Amino acid sequence: MPFTQIAPIVERTPVAAKKLASRARHKVQGPPEVLAAPGLAEDRRVVDAFLGAARSGDLEALLTVLAPDVVRTADLTEVLRGARAVAEETVVLRNNARFAEAALVNGTVGLVVAPYGRLVLALAIRVEDGRVAAYEVIADPRRLRALEFSVLPPTCGQAGAPRRTRG
Repeated sequence: MPFTQIAPIVERTPVAAKKLASRARHKVQGPPEVLAAPGLAEDRRVVDAFLGAARSGDLEALLTVLAPDVVRTADLTEVLRGARAVAEETVVLRNNARFAEAALVNGTVGLVVAPYGRLVLALAIRVEDGRVAAYEVIADPRRLRALEFSVLPPTCGQAGAPRRTRG
């Protein structure tokens, strides 16, 4: 939408509307120092493998990417331990995976699930030794609002800049 059309809506001149948009883009971009953090690319690779296996419902691929003693918690209460138990539950929840995207969740690689742009849950994932060692499913709206997200650029050489937002 051209700034000449946006300006009356935000009660600004077209030049001022363009400046507001520029400031907003800078505010939501992920900080470059975080994106260059050591290990981020490897963690992203592991999280992408986890997401791919979850989307396809591939139990064996999930078992490969999960640490044998992986721990899954849900909103600090429900705890599930062990690769087999976590993988089997993840396969059951594969419909949610189609809406998931990799993101920085409080500065580490995780996932957000936002069907039709509405944030439903986030996965804060801890990667150790090239495998998912633990993850927490965060669905409580109050906890989601307290999280800081940075959407990661697409992989496979696709263009895109990270965007930082609050839950």
